[in-house]
Amino acid sequence: MANKRDYYEVLGVNKDATDDELKKAYRKMAKKYHPDANPDNKEEAEKKFKEVNEAYETLSDDQKRKMYDQFGPEGPQGFNGFNGQNGYYSYTGSGFDGFGDFGDLGDIFSSFFTGGFGKQSGRKHNGPRKGADLNLHIDISFEESFLGVDKEIIITRNEKCQTCNGTGAKKGTSPIKCPTCNGTGQVRQVQNTILGQVQTTRTCSECHGTGEIIKEACDTCRGKGTVRKQPKVKVRIPGGIDDNQTVVLRGEGEPGEKGGPNGDLFITVRIKNHSVFKRKANNVLCDIPVTITQATLGAELEIPMVDGSKEKYKIPEGTQTGTKFTIRNKGFKSVNSSSQGDFIFTVVVQTPKRLTKEQRELLTKLAKTMNEQPPVKKRGIFG
Repeated sequence: MANKRDYYEVLGVNKDATDDELKKAYRKMAKKYHPDANPDNKEEAEKKFKEVNEAYETLSDDQKRKMYDQFGPEGPQGFNGFNGQNGYYSYTGSGFDGFGDFGDLGDIFSSFFTGGFGKQSGRKHNGPRKGADLNLHIDISFEESFLGVDKEIIITRNEKCQTCNGTGAKKGTSPIKCPTCNGTGQVRQVQNTILGQVQTTRTCSECHGTGEIIKEACDTCRGKGTVRKQPKVKVRIPGGIDDNQTVVLRGEGEPGEKGGPNGDLFITVRIKNHSVFKRKANNVLCDIPVTITQATLGAELEIPMVDGSKEKYKIPEGTQTGTKFTIRNKGFKSVNSSSQGDFIFTVVVQTPKRLTKEQRELLTKLAKTMNEQPPVKKRGIFG
């Protein structure tokens, strides 16, 4: 014990420091040496952290400070009056289990570190809270995803009870402040241990963390403050939306609590497959069948668009099956910008399966002019 550093030196203050100066210095040093803030050197940090706590625990108490100023850290006649039993913290690796006689300083440090003090990090604040978000899916056609569409959907959610205006109390009455937790929704307990006083916080069992008690419940919502309903909600699905993209309706989720805002409604769009068109990025793809003569001689085609219109496009003579052609800016519009994809169609040359006698003779003559061997119709094995 003889090697203990001067407590004023530990906190970095003068001997005439005021209580506010001591508290400010303590917060600064405790934050600096908290083991959670020094993961690479926890052992040394814990040692210094305990030293800082011991110094503050002593100097923040008027009687102990006077004794320290008179006799030093060892106390009179070597009696160790400052052994830290009321000021040390039991470090467990993820925070400290108590904070001795330091009152609400644990709340301060709970905002600095994940572990917190006195299990404060998981505390439930008894204030306005945003309502829960809702999620659902909606199926639309390929054309609707291209053009955009207005939909009216039915959702299931809680809504504020109109009878009690969301208080949960019977009409003409109001909830009262919970006498057990004094409206905070939490109850603090202080226990004396071999390491000093340990303060813990738990949810009030009387009001279940709400801070209020309803003496007479509303007959409509039975004290919940909300009722289950299935309202109709209108949603605009923008043109260009892709499969599994989400539209958000702000404030259409579950109602907030204690005056908090409503949650949001997230609508995930699923697009049905189309028999003709496909989508790749913002481009529209499709196959366009043509005849042999159209592919050979060239032709002006009428290409069907997704919006129901038709675009004229001339393919050159000698077009081979599998050739791709592009019509610019006729694809999907981008949801987040002014850009637009293209319409890309692939020519598929169709070979006739049945020919008339005249057609066969004409094709045979054509083949001869092209020095091709005309096809020979095979006879059956019996004929």
